[in-house]
Amino acid sequence: MGTVTLPTDLLGTWKLTRVVEDHLAGERRDVVGTAALDLVSPDRVRWSEQGTMTWAGRSVPVSRTLYVDRVGDDWWVRFSDGRDFHPWVVGARVEHPCGRDVYTGLVEIGSAGWTVEWRASGPEKDYVMTTVHADRRDARPSG
Repeated sequence: MGTVTLPTDLLGTWKLTRVVEDHLAGERRDVVGTAALDLVSPDRVRWSEQGTMTWAGRSVPVSRTLYVDRVGDDWWVRFSDGRDFHPWVVGARVEHPCGRDVYTGLVEIGSAGWTVEWRASGPEKDYVMTTVHADRRDARPSG
């Protein structure tokens, strides 16, 4: 994929596979679906995920939408309601406090795709969520 550091370098639709290892519940949840990164404006990327989560014989649809906005020379991932989530940083850990819990995330990009890992810890959460994005289609230039 060459040197990729900006969210605009990842435009297109990706196959998404996610594993959630929930240590508090003592269970694993799997998600299979797609993640689409679309250019909304030169300074905004919409990051939409849709899929199906399965665990313990159950299956439910899941989805979320985030935005990645350019702020000066930096990019920020934001929730769909506009709240800041974390800075867009590739290859370095970021933190997001959430109530009494802390989420530590890492975005890594390789030749075949990209991964996002979140470790949630605290009194309410104890899990590791790893998402792999592969097999990009509908890729568009970031121009």
